[in-house]
Amino acid sequence: MFCLVGAPDAETAVRMHREAHRSRAMMAWLRTQRSWLVVERLPAYAPNLNPVEGLWSTLKAVELANLTGPTLGEVIAQAHRGIQRIRTTPHLAYSFLRHTGLSVS
Repeated sequence: MFCLVGAPDAETAVRMHREAHRSRAMMAWLRTQRSWLVVERLPAYAPNLNPVEGLWSTLKAVELANLTGPTLGEVIAQAHRGIQRIRTTPHLAYSFLRHTGLSVS
């Protein structure tokens, strides 16, 4: 997966460590986009650089803590409630981003 991060003079694509992102076709395409695109490659597993890890950590500590729902649907509903809590608390979502050292420009 690529994630585009805006910058004043270019876009930065953060690419995950996947086989498809290292293919000859992808590398050739990326070379043709150098005038506007900067590509930053992440290591194979870098949870400290992934803001979604903060989201999961918070969900597991609050809504999903010690949850043993009788059905998968109940667990999913509880996870959705947690995501909604985070969506309505913007400073929390931004804290996940700050923890990685990344920012929204």
